Amino acid sequence: MDPLTQGLLGASLSQSTSKKQHLVVAGVLGMLAGMAPDLDVLIRSSNDPLLFLEYHRQFTHSMIFIPIGGFICALVLHQLIAKRCGLSFKQSVWYCTLGYATHGLLDACTSYGTQLFWPITDVRYAWNTVSVIDPAFTLPVFLFLLFAIRKRNPWYAHFALFWAFAYLMFGMIQRDRAEEVGWALAEQRQHKPIRLEAKPSFANLLVWKVIYETQENYYVDAVRAGKSVKTYAGESIAKLDVTKDFPWLDPQSQQAKDIERFRWFSNGFIARDPNDELGVIDVRYSMIPNQINALWSIQLSPAISGASHVEYTTRRDISPESKQAFIGMLRGVD
Repeated sequence: MDPLTQGLLGASLSQSTSKKQHLVVAGVLGMLAGMAPDLDVLIRSSNDPLLFLEYHRQFTHSMIFIPIGGFICALVLHQLIAKRCGLSFKQSVWYCTLGYATHGLLDACTSYGTQLFWPITDVRYAWNTVSVIDPAFTLPVFLFLLFAIRKRNPWYAHFALFWAFAYLMFGMIQRDRAEEVGWALAEQRQHKPIRLEAKPSFANLLVWKVIYETQENYYVDAVRAGKSVKTYAGESIAKLDVTKDFPWLDPQSQQAKDIERFRWFSNGFIARDPNDELGVIDVRYSMIPNQINALWSIQLSPAISGASHVEYTTRRDISPESKQAFIGMLRGVD
């Protein structure tokens, strides 16, 4: 999730256990600790563009790291904030650890992938129940926290947590509805998917991107899961075949290794870029859910040395036509 939402949820859990006189400082500690795991984005390398993909949502987001992360946050925040407000170091550790604990679990509710049980396993858990940015999730949490501070009543923090839990459960129901439609679409096409996933589109739980894999291709469609269900048939693309798509690539080269790193990050959903013969895209993400127009990709080059890395690129621009199409899906029109 976005840093603000992470901080607000961390503040909610910390405030829910605090006394009235500590409500504000508990919220501040929980909020800052709740955002702290995302400092892993600073782990980057100018020589290796994919390094941050390996470390973002890795050890800092692991369940095992929670007490360590909470303690580190307390070491810093106790001296800066909590001690001046009359809290003991033990209380600071408690509030920071609670705030820190919410981060990895909330991130796992998105579709990006979070290594919840690192170092036991490097599996990236993605429960696909909420978008990485969703105002309908964030705003009520924010308002409940304002009431908690204004009324000096920690029960409002409980209401914030209840809303967050209820919203995520609703997202699970919506995800399952979209997946059911996806399976039905595949059956209509006489496809037998190897796997199928539904992911919320940007900032809502109404329109979902359904992606499924067959032996040779990926298929993407959009599903509007309102009172009634509406589908928007999408596109398909061939799965990446490194030997066929890049016959010039040395299997022992760094670029070949980087493709496999990108495959791991993308949970296997990778294909050759239809708009760039030297590109490899993550098929999972696009601004318009029934399109294959990847938000990020890697770029290969036959001209560089075997020890050189691929280039990592992002594409976030959206045309007026695409905005109109997305709004149409939200409204349920063709």
